[in-house]
Amino acid sequence: MAGEFVLLSLGPSPFGMRVNIALAEKGIEYEQKDENLFDKSPLLLQMNPIHKKVPVLIHNGTPICESLIIVQYLDEISKDKSPLLPSDPYQRAHARFWGDFVDKKVHPNGRRSWAAKGEEQESGKKELLEVLKVIEEELGDKPYFNGETFGFVDLSFVPFTAWFYTYEKVGNFSMEAEFPKLVAWGKRCMERESVSKSLPDPHMIYDYAMDRRKIFLGE
Repeated sequence: MAGEFVLLSLGPSPFGMRVNIALAEKGIEYEQKDENLFDKSPLLLQMNPIHKKVPVLIHNGTPICESLIIVQYLDEISKDKSPLLPSDPYQRAHARFWGDFVDKKVHPNGRRSWAAKGEEQESGKKELLEVLKVIEEELGDKPYFNGETFGFVDLSFVPFTAWFYTYEKVGNFSMEAEFPKLVAWGKRCMERESVSKSLPDPHMIYDYAMDRRKIFLGE
């Protein structure tokens, strides 16, 4: 099966991390090819001509794009092992809602909180904190977002815990002080081999982010 799956990704990408975790949860062997987004490979441009971005999962030569869609695809083709989405239609829709919420709210505001400066950066930080508060309230006192088991929402959000250090370092706040339940949940998720082996060192993420910041701001 190893030759059937190829993942085009980028180490610091939380979206790529999602696919890494899903593949590990499903026990699927694959080949990973890391992309340079400043010099995109012909394979990436061929497999994702619309968005030209990672991650892209190539299964038997056929591409599947967009991380949440890839995760759902993997869940559908291997339903017998570690199901990620609930079987109940309402709960499944609820999980998809929160995965979409993470993409639309956490990622853009998190990016502004470290990649911008001045009022734009402060605005990004403020909105990020508000969004994280909403997510923590959704988690509540449950071990995982789905209750007792690790699932789709956990997988969708947990890659961003690798970025927590960058958020708090640049934003000058403490994640543990502001969001103790999220931090505890993140540590709980890291006890899973699929997560711990898929998430890079937060300090590496910070160094990467600061390099990107210099490029974005022309510093």
